[in-house]
Amino acid sequence: MTKRLFDIVFSLAALAATLPVVAIAALLVWAGDGQSPFYRGLRVGRFGREFRMIKIRTMIVESEPLGCSSTALSDPRLTRLGVALRRFKIDELPQFWNVLMGDMSVVGPRPNLRLGGTDRYTAAERRLLSVRPGITDLASIVFSDEGEILEGSPDPHAVYDATIRPWKNRLALLYVQHRTIGLDLRLVWLTGLGLISKHSALSGVAEILQRWNVSPQLREVCARSGKPPVGEPPGQIA
Repeated sequence: MTKRLFDIVFSLAALAATLPVVAIAALLVWAGDGQSPFYRGLRVGRFGREFRMIKIRTMIVESEPLGCSSTALSDPRLTRLGVALRRFKIDELPQFWNVLMGDMSVVGPRPNLRLGGTDRYTAAERRLLSVRPGITDLASIVFSDEGEILEGSPDPHAVYDATIRPWKNRLALLYVQHRTIGLDLRLVWLTGLGLISKHSALSGVAEILQRWNVSPQLREVCARSGKPPVGEPPGQIA
């Protein structure tokens, strides 16, 4: 109940504060091609229920990616404006409406597609569906440069699956295990800090992981000294 109250209050404040930014961004997207500036993608939420996640459109019309929703920066479906909107996370701002409606939370595992996403979850990963998906979480801070990680790959979906999904979902499972309002507030702060200084935000993540006594390998991956290594999804049977 406390988390839901926080979500409602925070999302109302965020919607009011960011309305001018969203309005200007939406107008610019509409001016670019005369099409709707909003994207309503089908995602899987708590308990496996599907909902429409709202974003400012960053791709050309009718470009819904198949399988994994991750996209390299050079993806030809991305518009020039869309690249800038993604860089500063402006495209994510309308999701506070999803939070207000109860489909999402401010902090939680990022929502996924069903096809090529949650339908491929291991039993361990399916625990991520026990909570509302969020706008930000530990992985959103650590892998905020996801488009750059996937850049230059002939198969971004395969690279995501091998080098981002294993660590991203481990972090999400740790959040599910340790979630508190205090942690949510810390992650909101680190998300904002990451837009100014990713190094400082990663230091904050490192402090959290050290307190939880996670594996040295996961801490090293989250230090982001380079591209994440290949790993196995949580609960994957070799």
